[in-house]
Amino acid sequence: MSIQGPCALLSVSDKTGLLPFARTLDEAGWTLVSTGGTRQHLEDGGLEVVAVSELTGFPEMFDGRVKTLHPLIHGGVLARRNHEGDRAEMAEHDVPDIRLVAVNLYPFEETVKDGASLEDASEMIDIGGPTLLRAAAKNHATQTVVCDPDDYERVGEAIVGEEVTEGMRKSLAKKAFRHTGNYDAAIVDYFDGEVSDEDALPSEWPIGLRRQSQLRYGENPHQPGALYKEPLGDDLGGFEQLHGKDLSYNNLVDLDAAVQIADEFDDPTCAIIKHTNPAGCATGENLLDAYNDALKCDPMSAFGGIAAFTRPVGADVAEAMHDRFWEVICAPSYSDEAMEYLTQRKNVRILRMPGELPEVGRALRATLFGVLVQGTDPRIEFDRDSMDVPTDREPTEEEWRALEFNWRVCKHVKSNAIVFGRERRTVGVGAGQMSRVDAVEFAIQKAREETDGCVVASDAFFPFRDGPDTAYEAGATAIIQPGGSRNDSEVIEACDEHDMAMVMTGNRHFRH
Repeated sequence: MSIQGPCALLSVSDKTGLLPFARTLDEAGWTLVSTGGTRQHLEDGGLEVVAVSELTGFPEMFDGRVKTLHPLIHGGVLARRNHEGDRAEMAEHDVPDIRLVAVNLYPFEETVKDGASLEDASEMIDIGGPTLLRAAAKNHATQTVVCDPDDYERVGEAIVGEEVTEGMRKSLAKKAFRHTGNYDAAIVDYFDGEVSDEDALPSEWPIGLRRQSQLRYGENPHQPGALYKEPLGDDLGGFEQLHGKDLSYNNLVDLDAAVQIADEFDDPTCAIIKHTNPAGCATGENLLDAYNDALKCDPMSAFGGIAAFTRPVGADVAEAMHDRFWEVICAPSYSDEAMEYLTQRKNVRILRMPGELPEVGRALRATLFGVLVQGTDPRIEFDRDSMDVPTDREPTEEEWRALEFNWRVCKHVKSNAIVFGRERRTVGVGAGQMSRVDAVEFAIQKAREETDGCVVASDAFFPFRDGPDTAYEAGATAIIQPGGSRNDSEVIEACDEHDMAMVMTGNRHFRH
């Protein structure tokens, strides 16, 4: 079948906005070429359409698996109009002059998001669509490729005005390559859940991130910021914002820290975060007790902080929080009375966390040298039998419980990290100091003379005995730390001199 003039190949799963776009092309004198459901949609809209099968002389085959994979189609997409030899071959073989490709892909992500069998997922892996997009994008010098319905209007206006510039074609090609790359990344993401890698950090790792929201700025006003999600991830990781201003970059970073600390505990827990570090954390018989004890740790730093809870927030907790300024509050749910209290402050961001927190398998950090990737530090499994007690004195049962609680919190404090605390709450936190003894002294300062009878958790080993000596002088009775220093014997000796119990876990929890 011979077609004169420019052609537009239209084959889409998402038909949003397609009909007005196709009418614009038709009125501009373009021939519309299409497949299956897209063709029917256009014809139902009153447009004349040439079927791909009419053009190729081959029917759609294998339940639609093969439709556009044909030399007459891809020849029309890939031929170089500025190449004399290509033009001659087009004329010789009656190859249609396809100047525009509008394609979007099978809804793979939507199919697998709520669970799908491997067979069903495989059927939603588009082959012809990505091939057409990549071919048209490759030939962007004379080819216009459209993969996003949001671009239909501006492309149609440019075609009518004969103003489809090289810059526009290049920009659309970049978008198409990004689109197919993300599509492939979503497929890899799905198969990651089906097949475990032998290597925890594979040699190649396509990451297809999609921008979920544009943030006002990053850490500072002069830095642009945005939130992206992985291909098969939920918006906001499944968290739901119920009230307040839009979340900022710093809100999201701090909220991540708060929720991860709270998730270390099974009992009613409140974690209060400021600048990614805990200003206080406590568990209690009920959530109100946990909140009040967490706030005692550092009420000044808690101002403008983030509070995360492990239980539904009721009116009692909301009323207790009402007279303080909070940036973000996050909990599994809220009573109606609690929401009445909390929403009286229009700017506080109130979030509901999902029933199950999203899994974060790998952590990324951009550096001047490349992207660093590591496995995440999982929730602590506190096994006393696997730990070493090298001191003369064993911890008492009360000390053991206090050591476990504060060890869990210390894992989430910036290194060098020291936490003074009791059985169910933190008392003083020393975060991000350049020496470990400085971290001890800072934690004591923050504790405001409440350290007598406390235990101490240290995220990494004590390099010298000055840390335990300083903790003892403040009234600490027991220490938990990883061990592994060349001076461990000196540190153990210091603890024995002070009749302090010390536990060595064998596991470090640096947080840079």
